[in-house]
Amino acid sequence: MPMIRIMIAGALAASLWAAGPISGDARRGEHLFQSEQCVQCHSFQGKGGSTAPDLSKRIDRDYTPAVMASLMWNHAPDMWGAMKKKGIVKSVMTPDIAADLFAYFVSARFFDRPGDAGRGKRAFAQQHCADCHGITNQIDGGGPPVVKWGSLADPLMLAEQMWNHGPAMRAAFAQKKYSWTVLSGQELSDILVYLQNLPETRDLTRNFEFPESANGEQLFQSKGCAGCHTGAMAMERLLKNQTLTDIAAAMWHHQPEMKQPPATLSPGDMQQLIGYIWARQYFTGTGNAERGKKVFAEKNCASCHNDPASGAPKLGKDQSDITMVAALWEHGPRMLDQMNAKKIAWPRFTAREMDDLVAFLNQ
Repeated sequence: MPMIRIMIAGALAASLWAAGPISGDARRGEHLFQSEQCVQCHSFQGKGGSTAPDLSKRIDRDYTPAVMASLMWNHAPDMWGAMKKKGIVKSVMTPDIAADLFAYFVSARFFDRPGDAGRGKRAFAQQHCADCHGITNQIDGGGPPVVKWGSLADPLMLAEQMWNHGPAMRAAFAQKKYSWTVLSGQELSDILVYLQNLPETRDLTRNFEFPESANGEQLFQSKGCAGCHTGAMAMERLLKNQTLTDIAAAMWHHQPEMKQPPATLSPGDMQQLIGYIWARQYFTGTGNAERGKKVFAEKNCASCHNDPASGAPKLGKDQSDITMVAALWEHGPRMLDQMNAKKIAWPRFTAREMDDLVAFLNQ
């Protein structure tokens, strides 16, 4: 399983970047999944307990933070009851811990489509990759052999190198009188699986990560991306539900259409850019504040959170699906007791209702 590091926003909508990002690390999340005893009930990719669902089986490209937050909220009373029966002490849940766990769950499937080595071998030949790139030795007049590709295990680095070498590759294609190859994300995934499993390359490290994207926004401006990618062409729209190999493939056949020569990316620039853009499109909520106001009323949130005598805090801005999960875990059992005393049913949310509620709270 590829491990990732992603930037998880501390607040949504207009306050997304003003509130500052929380760094969510899948490696820390994997450790927390074990150390915080989630594994006692839940399994992940078949490893762990059997009394609760395997969390990796529900993860897909629609498994947004709002979906995760709503599922956890709805499941919480049963989860606390099961933990009490097993004698499991509820651990501390901060927004940082929630972010790490989200990153771990998402890392199972989000970024790479399943590839097929047989299809990849055929695509490597049919798309003319083999005409210029040998496996162990350099072909006359060609590019570096596959064993020299430092980017083979990291789709982000591969996208960066494909981008930087695009002009030279276009010249080579023109010299050989080849049409520019249209490469799909699935074909690139298949090619990567084929190349990664060759005897000469299978010992390469397979982990990759998103670094903290502190310079991503600045690079987006300085490299000229912002000049074209606005409105309907905004990158957060174009990258919606895209895997890393989809992104690399899209950049490959987008190059000839760009203003030439394209901006050169220094080592690590692609990671910064994608980390910045991907986090915007994935963690930015799409909720409606007006609908969220109705959710706040219909779910009886106001009966406690607008009543000083209840002891419940008045909910303010800078809320997100991450902070909602952390607050649920820390304060939920006491909230459940108070609601039972008032004979108020535990509220359950759809993903859209959770998204709308967060939008309302962030007005």
